[in-house]
Amino acid sequence: MIEITNKLVRQLIDSQFPKWKDLTITPVEKSGHDNRTYRLGDEMTIRLPSHERYASAVEKELKWLPVFQPQLSLPIPAPIAKGEPSDEYPLPWSINQWIAGETVSHTNVLDLSVFAEDLATFLRELEAIDASHGIPAGIQNFHRGGNLAVYYTDTRSVIEKVSGHYDPKLMTEIWELALATKYQASPLWLHGDVAVGNLLVQDGRLCGVIDFGTMGVGDPSSDLVIAWNFFDDISREIFLSCMNVDQDTVDRARGWALWKALISYDWNEQGSEASNWGKRVIDVIIRDYTSL
Repeated sequence: MIEITNKLVRQLIDSQFPKWKDLTITPVEKSGHDNRTYRLGDEMTIRLPSHERYASAVEKELKWLPVFQPQLSLPIPAPIAKGEPSDEYPLPWSINQWIAGETVSHTNVLDLSVFAEDLATFLRELEAIDASHGIPAGIQNFHRGGNLAVYYTDTRSVIEKVSGHYDPKLMTEIWELALATKYQASPLWLHGDVAVGNLLVQDGRLCGVIDFGTMGVGDPSSDLVIAWNFFDDISREIFLSCMNVDQDTVDRARGWALWKALISYDWNEQGSEASNWGKRVIDVIIRDYTSL
């Protein structure tokens, strides 16, 4: 990871965009893992990849977000300028329009069912955008939209490691069901990381979607994992129903959610926020699956 500080960001702005040298720079509270985000004045954000593996997202967002923007009913980041690598910071970076709103949580959403409908509407609008020249799923977006089987070894390994806490036969059954079908339709646009950190709320309603760094085209099932890692039983059903997906897609989506939850639970220190999050999601997946 690259160490990114206020001082470094100030240097980058002052040297490359001196017209904004008098604007304040402040870190965003929930900045994310793949990128570090800073406020630039009141109307802009600075977005810097934290590692070279995330750097390709800069060009993707600069190219595609202006294409998406007029076709979506909710605000998404609007690129303003591209920052160039320097001796102090060796990667490209970007400046975008600030979107007002709070990171979504269970405490700032007025009605989960309405939120589920709003998010489904946004994702279906995204899927409706012409994807014929889009970026195929692969290493560039950690295979979001691609074949979940690329994570087969990791997932089976973790299932065995957590067998003292969870039934490995049940976990394997859910996992194998997710791999039993392949996406056969035309590739669709997907966000790639539909998670609470990338959804904004204002007055209790979804008001914006950010961080399209893992966007791509392919199987949209990986965009549905929020059904298990955020929604409750009722809003989950509403969300999946509004997405108008078949059971095979739901099974693959559940597999994506299980993979992420398992590695979060096992690959992080037990008792940490990330590990506890993974355990909660595994529990939700099991309860949902066994109630079918």
